[in-house]
Amino acid sequence: MNNTAHNKRISVPFQERILFTKHLSTMYKAGIPLPEIIQTLILQTKLEAFKKALKHVLAEIENGQPLSKALSHYPKIFDQFYVSLIQISEESGTLEDNLDFLAVQMSKDYSLRKKVKAALLYPGIVLSSMLILGTFLGIFILPKLVDFFESFDIELPVTTKILLFIAKTMESHGILIIILTVVFITLFRFVVQIPKIKFYWHTVLIKLPVVGILVSYSQVARFARNLGTLVKSGIPIVKSLEITSQTLSNLKYQKDLYEIAGTLNKGKLIGVSMENKKYWEFPAIVSKMISVGEKSGKLDEVLLYLSEFYDDEIDDLSKNLSTILEPILLVIMGLGVGFVALSIITPIYELTGSIRK
Repeated sequence: MNNTAHNKRISVPFQERILFTKHLSTMYKAGIPLPEIIQTLILQTKLEAFKKALKHVLAEIENGQPLSKALSHYPKIFDQFYVSLIQISEESGTLEDNLDFLAVQMSKDYSLRKKVKAALLYPGIVLSSMLILGTFLGIFILPKLVDFFESFDIELPVTTKILLFIAKTMESHGILIIILTVVFITLFRFVVQIPKIKFYWHTVLIKLPVVGILVSYSQVARFARNLGTLVKSGIPIVKSLEITSQTLSNLKYQKDLYEIAGTLNKGKLIGVSMENKKYWEFPAIVSKMISVGEKSGKLDEVLLYLSEFYDDEIDDLSKNLSTILEPILLVIMGLGVGFVALSIITPIYELTGSIRK
């Protein structure tokens, strides 16, 4: 029991799983026996946790267990999608073809993840830099201006009073504010992991401008690719939907896909079910295209086409995101710098004017 619980905790990087699948596919095509393939991959991997898992997989295979059963002991490494695809391939005798197909689809999924991260990198760096700079100014620079401006024998402008208030606050409670901010962020990250709250947070994420579009496109692309792959491999549609729902990271998409799978048992089609306003997160084009695929008997082809379409959409969005956000961030930075400059220069100008008089 303890060993099973330990197996469930073992995880390896996604890229490592792609390499494993590619090597497994290549060697299996070459006619090398499965135990010998696993033995070779054990020697190749440098990750001790993965090496240990593969040794157990090898022992299971040598004891007569199918590959899918052996892999299922490590759900953090080989998820339900992966195991189900291997299982149906073993049963239908198409393991050679499907291993290659699986490696290609995993590479596309990995590429999708990189695109999403790249799209969020630029705004993340700029906002972090602004936060660090603002904190530095608030703690080390602004407090030094307090005594300087309070010595002026003139009525200070509103902007300068606001700046002095911020400076005094940072001087007196700067460290406390930083600590409370860190505590708040940590607490927020903990709270949004609570299942019920996490679901509502994921729903809010989809509705956010720009970020919501990115999240939505990435989930739809993964949904279409994984479901298309499972359907193409011959897995029953209801089971394919349930497995696909588990591969998505957004709980709103997960829950609704599972519900849509339930409606299929009542005779409904996927495309028709998705048109329900309850499932608003699926774009209209997705439900329409799926309906076409269901009627024509080419659902797998339509789904894989949709995955490619949304991959391209994410690619375009990630390229344009910096172009869209750059002027907005520059305006925000300009307003901040302008406010500080105006707050400092205006009283000095008024003081020199009064001295001349």
